[in-house]
Amino acid sequence: SRERSELEPLIATSQHYRLAIQQLEEARSLSETEDEEFRILAISEIEQLEPEIDRLELELKGMLLPQDARDKRNVIMEIRAGTGGDEAALFAADLFRMYNRFAERRRWKVEILSSNEIGIGGFKEISFLIKGQGAFSRLKFESGVHRVQRVPVTESQGRIHTSAATVAVLAEVDEVEIAIPNSDLRVDVYKSAGAGGQSVQKNATAIRITHLPTGIVVQCQDERSQLQNKTRAMSILRARLYEIEEEKRQAEIDQDRRSQVGTGQRSEKIRTYNYPQSRVTDHRINISSYNLPSVMDGEIDLFIDELATWEEADRLAAAGLND
Repeated sequence: SRERSELEPLIATSQHYRLAIQQLEEARSLSETEDEEFRILAISEIEQLEPEIDRLELELKGMLLPQDARDKRNVIMEIRAGTGGDEAALFAADLFRMYNRFAERRRWKVEILSSNEIGIGGFKEISFLIKGQGAFSRLKFESGVHRVQRVPVTESQGRIHTSAATVAVLAEVDEVEIAIPNSDLRVDVYKSAGAGGQSVQKNATAIRITHLPTGIVVQCQDERSQLQNKTRAMSILRARLYEIEEEKRQAEIDQDRRSQVGTGQRSEKIRTYNYPQSRVTDHRINISSYNLPSVMDGEIDLFIDELATWEEADRLAAAGLND
């Protein structure tokens, strides 16, 4: 039934396409009649059908492209403060709120997996899970360096500073998809850090897992038990290892044509948030929004839709289907 539901849009579009082709042929035949009234009606119908057929053809080509197996998965997002000190940590918190609001608008569930908060409300780093149908397909373009230009709350002279935070977007992976031998892991247990008082864990519940073959380190301390923290840490580790393997596979398939949208490398500056001008610019597609408050409130579909269109056009070109 799942396969059938996935095929239904393709079948409906193809039926619509065939019907439009048939109607176009009939209209062209009528356009050659000597009856002036029929001929005018036929020409008008041709003018409506031709662009509709082009649109349906492009839509069908996109549907026939191989789909990314990760698109329907949940998402693990990691935001880390970059250059800019406390201001970068505050911006990381702003980005987390932006994605949280984006998820709320779609009734997706957000779960914090791990966080390292500074005293003034920012995050040195935060990892969280977004559960929702197609979450990865919508958020995969957010990987990269996000830059902010604004006057920090800590700036007494009103000067504009530039800070940055990195965002990584990983598809959640089932345990059976990535087998990790225990011999490849070093697990350290320690006491959770906190702001003091009752929030400090007196028992050693925080978990740090090191994947020895790759050197990847994951740590979780937000849950109240070792088991819960270890489960969350393993979830993040599996997602990172899966992403590494997926990047290797993609590099082998099309290493000569990978664009910024396809790679999502963290070293790429993908977007700038300019507060004085209320402007958000995505540098990959050179599109700007001049409503920064709404963007920071989770309204980022403008960028996601354009990036998805650009990626599909790139894939069509690579498959030779854009003619």
